[in-house]
Amino acid sequence: MSKNDRKPAVVLLSGGLDSATSLAIARNQGFSCYTITIAYGQRHAIELEAAQRVSHALGTVEHRVFSLDLRSFGTSALTADVEVPKDRSHREMTAGIPVTYVPARNTIFLALALGWAEVLGSFDIFIGVNAVDYSGYPDCRPEFIRAFEGLANLATKAGVEERGQFHIHAPLMPLTKAEIIKLGVSLGVDYSLTHSCYDPVPDGAACGRCDSCQLRRDGFNAAGVKDPTIYATSMTSQW
Repeated sequence: MSKNDRKPAVVLLSGGLDSATSLAIARNQGFSCYTITIAYGQRHAIELEAAQRVSHALGTVEHRVFSLDLRSFGTSALTADVEVPKDRSHREMTAGIPVTYVPARNTIFLALALGWAEVLGSFDIFIGVNAVDYSGYPDCRPEFIRAFEGLANLATKAGVEERGQFHIHAPLMPLTKAEIIKLGVSLGVDYSLTHSCYDPVPDGAACGRCDSCQLRRDGFNAAGVKDPTIYATSMTSQW
């Protein structure tokens, strides 16, 4: 199948492990991929560079960075002067919604991806959310994805005119982090290009202690795959 024969898909790409795998899945399914990364004022802005690397490596048609400063909302450890939790146990991670939650982030991101998809004539949007090895975010659940998919078909000209049915693909939803990594490796994802840390040190190394670092490191360990991440600390997981 030539690129011209492939259906277009918009892929939300953060530069992290999950979104990189989601992009690889979309490409493997035969979609012509357009990636969108949101610069929302996140403290770990180094992930924007990672998204660019991943998009190029996986041969996307176009990569766009959309700037939207969510720091004006405050409250989140990712966008405000709030300490990122470190060295938390698995029980602590799953006890409630963490302070790294950014208000309505995935709703906003999907809305932007939906707008671009409608312009492109695409009815397929990929997002790398996961409801197994994750930090308890409410906008990473299957119920949220189903609800947004319904909204997409109600709130767009393309949906109302029945040109097609929008589908929000969340292929990683039921997978563990280890399963995601194994799948990505089988699809040729170079995880050394990705970045997951919420609070990287000035030279860009991952802190090794935030929830995201722990989930990533434990995922590689469980998958039996060498973790290419450069960590600033050698602390072991407390799971």
